[in-house]
Amino acid sequence: MAKLNRIRVVLAERDLNNKWLSDKLGKDPATVSKWVTNTTQPSLEALIAIANALEVPVQELVRQDEFSQEKLS
Repeated sequence: MAKLNRIRVVLAERDLNNKWLSDKLGKDPATVSKWVTNTTQPSLEALIAIANALEVPVQELVRQDEFSQEKLS
């Protein structure tokens, strides 16, 4: 599976961890762990909540280089 999000990177840049994010969002730590490891992807609503919690634009959490136009064909 392609690594479509950069949640792990942004957490590390801010010296934060999965537990902090799960507490901030009120989500199960296992769910947040799956998002951070790119095992599953958060919904758009969850991605917006993550961006708000980390005080970054949503675009900073998305890896556009991993999802190119070629993969849509």
